[in-house]
Amino acid sequence: MNLVWNKWGEFMDILEAIKRRRSIRAFQKSDVAPEIVEKLIEAARWAPSAGNIQPWEFIIIRKPEIKRKLAEAALNQFFIEEAPVVIVVCANEVRSSQGYGVRGETLYCLQDTAAAIQNIHLAACALGLGTCWVGAFREERAREILKIPNGIRPVALIPVGYPAEYPKPRSRRPINEIVHYETF
Repeated sequence: MNLVWNKWGEFMDILEAIKRRRSIRAFQKSDVAPEIVEKLIEAARWAPSAGNIQPWEFIIIRKPEIKRKLAEAALNQFFIEEAPVVIVVCANEVRSSQGYGVRGETLYCLQDTAAAIQNIHLAACALGLGTCWVGAFREERAREILKIPNGIRPVALIPVGYPAEYPKPRSRRPINEIVHYETF
């Protein structure tokens, strides 16, 4: 059994965290302590990465004016600015390309940061926090707002806070529709 801590100081099975995680778009006004955000980044940095290159970069945003600009850049998804914290996860394309050339730059860095993003979501769930994976945003505008240098690509905006909603689970395709054995 794979266990993680939950917000009540009890262990939660990792499958329970996976099934309990939801996309949260409404947050309580409560702040998220810096130590908690650090735990989320700690979970992210333990994600697997091609060749252990660890091409991720994290920008922690708390300033309302920056969150507002990001919400606008995210096609006016204003729930983003309501979260006390937004974590922007970036892929260091240059770092990945040094190890794996074009494939590292165009694929591995995205796969690696996606694994880190998922770790953030699961750790947040286990800590009683809500998150949402926001990938719909104007990348160049986000780069400009956050002063992200060339070679670093913003991949996801993750608003983080204590949930003010608890959506029901969404349906999932049955296993027999998605698994293939030996060949497609």
